Amino acid sequence: MTRHQVPPVAPELNLSDPSGDDFEALSRDRVPVRSMTEADLSAIIAIDHKITGRDRSAFYKRKLAEVLRESGVRVSLVAELEGGFAGFLMARVDYGEFGRTGATAVIETMGVSPAFSGRDVGRALLSQLLSNLSSLKVEQVTTSVQWDNFALLAFLKRCGFYPSQRLSFSRRVD
Repeated sequence: MTRHQVPPVAPELNLSDPSGDDFEALSRDRVPVRSMTEADLSAIIAIDHKITGRDRSAFYKRKLAEVLRESGVRVSLVAELEGGFAGFLMARVDYGEFGRTGATAVIETMGVSPAFSGRDVGRALLSQLLSNLSSLKVEQVTTSVQWDNFALLAFLKRCGFYPSQRLSFSRRVD
């Protein structure tokens, strides 16, 4: 290279590039994600029923009421594709628990319509959640998964989740 030649410049990283979705390319750029509203209740219940085969309407009515009372940046989201309701994610931010003082987000429930399975709906919801949490200065996200839900465990692993060092215990109340 002579004194007057300019060295080649590396191309700028395109964070919206849909060619490889490893959380550098944002799924939410291809799958529209928005804040959850009261009008989403029936679609949430329908997706959950398709996934679980159970009617958990009362649970989702209570959860949605909690979500809508929260202030600040919304952390409960829905995704839409092709004019249809594709999925949802409900989360909350805890500002300390069990003696810890740091803010932690907890993913309480999420679901993707089987009609949109494999279309990055879950990744888009999680990507938007992480963006929202970053603006809240939340540094950790946790969730609980049934030990034998291998599909969800694999999804969470692909998204960078790992088992925590905390054990969860439960007991039936008679």
